[in-house]
Amino acid sequence: MARQVSKRRALVSRLAEVLTWPHRIDRYTELVTPTWSPGEARAKVIAVHRSTPRSVTMTLQPNAAFPGFRAGQHLNLTVDIDGRRHTRCYSPANAEGQRLVELTVGLHDGGLVSSYLRDHARPGLVVGLTGGSGDFVLPAVRPQRILLISGGSGITPVMSMLRTLLAEGHVAAGGEISFVHYARSRAEACYRDELAARPGVRVLHGFTRSTEANGPAKLDGELHGHFGADHLKAAMPAPDLVYVCGPPALVAAVREHCADAIAENFMPPRFAPAADPAGGRVTFLGSNVTVVDDGRPLLLQAESAGLQPASGCRMGLCKTCTCRKTVGTVQNLITWALSDAGEENIQICVSIPVGDVELSL
Repeated sequence: MARQVSKRRALVSRLAEVLTWPHRIDRYTELVTPTWSPGEARAKVIAVHRSTPRSVTMTLQPNAAFPGFRAGQHLNLTVDIDGRRHTRCYSPANAEGQRLVELTVGLHDGGLVSSYLRDHARPGLVVGLTGGSGDFVLPAVRPQRILLISGGSGITPVMSMLRTLLAEGHVAAGGEISFVHYARSRAEACYRDELAARPGVRVLHGFTRSTEANGPAKLDGELHGHFGADHLKAAMPAPDLVYVCGPPALVAAVREHCADAIAENFMPPRFAPAADPAGGRVTFLGSNVTVVDDGRPLLLQAESAGLQPASGCRMGLCKTCTCRKTVGTVQNLITWALSDAGEENIQICVSIPVGDVELSL
């Protein structure tokens, strides 16, 4: 009986695909209920809060296709802006296992999607959403003493870790947690009130881009200057495990004193294009377009040639821009590793050509 029901459902599904061709049935059902989709994860914004001048916090209600996430992972969020779809990576700030998703998006100067969401996010907005990805996660066996460090918008994944640990009763069971966050100023410190109200958690703030960074700390729980041995001592000497998420300079400073720190950052790699590029030929096979290499990442060269390849975070995290390299060698801007010369998948947002390259794009 169950097999017959399954066959009927499959037949109905195939019939629906025939009747709605050339579009998927999702294209029609979304006109009635935008988040309804049997196979594509979407979410509706049900609440918006702007607690700082440079951020917006959105509460999302995903549909049934959303697979969830682990604390510390990031999601790919897709939003339509002026008729074009744009994808970016954001880490949920809520504890794992909850049905609703909380995203706090920090404004990046010149950032198209962060600026749009900061200014225009509203209840009712529907966005695309993938499940969690990334290895920046808590271990299955939680260590006793955990130090969480963040800078700027890097607060969201460690905030998710903190909320998850507290929901599990880590502190109540005798565990220790310290939380250090760096922001430009008090006004830009996300979740400051909530962190101040967390019993049993040692919370410290550092303010780095204002007069508040000069001179001694003015209030209990505030740090002077940037991360160093004195900040580590104030937060938690000899922690069992350290997580840090923020700008590369913060990650480097933490790892100088905590070599085993688990790190992640959301800043795109910075590089200076070669003053005298090799001048190799970059061929985009699917579009029959060839350009002379100018030293920039392949994504930027494709866009300058009038192509519109899929892309997202532009920093090597979301893998949205992955495409097939059929010929040639590329260098990864994050690891500086050189690829093989044969066929392989590469992320064109963080890959530069080394000589002639051909892409299936």
